[in-house]
Amino acid sequence: MAFKVTFIGAGSIGFTRGILRDLLAVPEFDDIEVAFTDINAHNLEMVTELCRRDISENGLSVQIQSTTDRREALKDADYVLCTIRVGGLEAFASDVDIPLKYGVDQCVGDTLCAGGIMYGQRGIAEMLNICKDIREVAAPDVLLLNYANPMAMMTWACNKYGGVRTIGLCHGVQHGHQQIAEAFGLKREEVDIICAGINHQTWYIQIRHSGVDLTGQLLEAFEKHPEFKRTEKVRIDMLRRFGYYSTESNGHLSEYVPWYRKRPEEINDWIDLGSWINGETGGYLRVCTEGRNWFETDFPNWMKDPALVYTQEKRSHEHGSYIIEALETGRVYRGHFNVVNKGVISNLPDDAVIEAPGYVDRNGISMPHVGELPLGPAAVCNVSISVQRLAVEAAVHGDDRLLRQAFMMDPLVGAVCNPNEIWQMVDEMLVAQEQWLPQYGTAIAEAKERIEAGNLIPTRDYKGAARLKVKTVEEMQRDREAANKNAGEADKGKDRAAQV
Repeated sequence: MAFKVTFIGAGSIGFTRGILRDLLAVPEFDDIEVAFTDINAHNLEMVTELCRRDISENGLSVQIQSTTDRREALKDADYVLCTIRVGGLEAFASDVDIPLKYGVDQCVGDTLCAGGIMYGQRGIAEMLNICKDIREVAAPDVLLLNYANPMAMMTWACNKYGGVRTIGLCHGVQHGHQQIAEAFGLKREEVDIICAGINHQTWYIQIRHSGVDLTGQLLEAFEKHPEFKRTEKVRIDMLRRFGYYSTESNGHLSEYVPWYRKRPEEINDWIDLGSWINGETGGYLRVCTEGRNWFETDFPNWMKDPALVYTQEKRSHEHGSYIIEALETGRVYRGHFNVVNKGVISNLPDDAVIEAPGYVDRNGISMPHVGELPLGPAAVCNVSISVQRLAVEAAVHGDDRLLRQAFMMDPLVGAVCNPNEIWQMVDEMLVAQEQWLPQYGTAIAEAKERIEAGNLIPTRDYKGAARLKVKTVEEMQRDREAANKNAGEADKGKDRAAQV
């Protein structure tokens, strides 16, 4: 089968190498065209070299076109996989550190809350440029598979303003599915689920085993589980109060709602530091920083390690390769996809990007009608959707008033900050991220004037309730296996019980 797949943000070692393995594990795909592109030539060169070695040692002749020229990489592409992080770790650090000055303590900051909103402003501005290139040089029926966060905002902007058919993909549903099976002492394949909502706030509204509905028994199973009752306190509390389990991790979920991170003295009651994803302050920034430092330092040794094995058994649970396989071969794939709602979930807005079950075969991607979410979960989702809508429109139009309104409506920011604090925090974040926000030129100039004029609200030198220091390369060398796993995994929260 001859078609072309282009990876944008291919310098992301975890996603690029893993998804390429998944694709090339499909026997029919041994002669596809692959293109890698990234704005960072050094990262792109390292990942390309490693992937070419993997291909060679698996006995394949697939060639990788590797270039910093995005339009050249996109030329005639049938599928585009996007894993960009606009602003890299530098911008990510300001997403976490500036809100901390105002008492907003995030674990991740890439989906909602102050960090996620600003991440969306940077990402959407560039995604619309990417969409323009795709429209102009890619294949006419190209499909954009977006892995970049904030997932809902980015996918929303691409579909509404980018003019490119876009599906958002995330591994959150698969991980929660695995947890649910473990809580009941079952294998994942023995448990059938229906999960629906919005990305990172998707709800397991039906859980069945051998035809028996287990949904009502889940709370008891989690409360009795020796690990989960310690590591998933926020998710269990939400399950207790709303009746349904949510996909996202303890740390992620804690920053999407107003109740668990609003008082510094209470944050540690709800989190667990056995793994960053259970709630550590700035945890994802820390592990991403460690992973990048390690990969750049240890790269020569990676080239000496065994290659990835391209077999069906070694494929990950990432949806991308299975969607392409289904579209190209006709084999049916069932997964959970982020799409424009259009009535799939009847009590969420039609224009929102929802996450729900879908089926893929040679005829395309089909999204069955889910119907209404339970009222409580729907209410949680609708609050977040309002934030997302404001943030998308702000990013597209460079409207800092809408941006500030998104901050005000965000559950955790609104729980911690008053309006004047929010206005000043947005000023600080706009100025700090100026180089990645071309649409906000006037607003940034005005923000600089206000900051330079002084008379500012006092802020705190606050490091967060549960922040750990970034490990040095020397410290990581003590456990090279763990360091390699961190750098090489697309999902850095995969082993959630691991000790940091």
